[in-house]
Amino acid sequence: MVEQGLIRAAQSGDRDALITLLREIEQHVYRTAYYILNNEQDAMDASQEALIRIYSKINSYEEKAQFKTWVQRIVTNICIDKFRRTKPSVSIDEHDIIFNDPQNVEVEVLTSYMAQDVREAIQQLPEHHRTVIVLRYLQDFSYNEIADSLDLPLNTVKSYLYRARQQLQGLLQEYQKGGVSG
Repeated sequence: MVEQGLIRAAQSGDRDALITLLREIEQHVYRTAYYILNNEQDAMDASQEALIRIYSKINSYEEKAQFKTWVQRIVTNICIDKFRRTKPSVSIDEHDIIFNDPQNVEVEVLTSYMAQDVREAIQQLPEHHRTVIVLRYLQDFSYNEIADSLDLPLNTVKSYLYRARQQLQGLLQEYQKGGVSG
């Protein structure tokens, strides 16, 4: 994700290195926050808070853990705190669908609806299941990286992922039948 030399330079007080480092992780931090919180404004707030915390705590990072795991722990904890402070709300924003190929409009519409169903199903999961799903499948973290990020035993992560996948499968089957509504 990020070169160790850049991290060390940022830790030694190189302001340009720190700014470069924050820019390199900015999208990753936002994407995680968005998938956990499912709200653009909350994700932007959480991302900003995470980047500020990373900025102020860069010297506390030790190379015992991977940098991306350390960053992930910060953003995930901020999102969990934010999620606990406010009740989740469903966004009713309309999203414009842009059709790239007029010949495949039906496929694009179905793909768009399936993606929306998956996002909605993920949002219905309990917080701990949603977090591991986001880290595993949207951030491509290994089981060990998830365990390190969330400070959980490896078997707990595996259990959460197993249960979350089962819940998602059930929710998505109900969506296909048209039986679930937010």
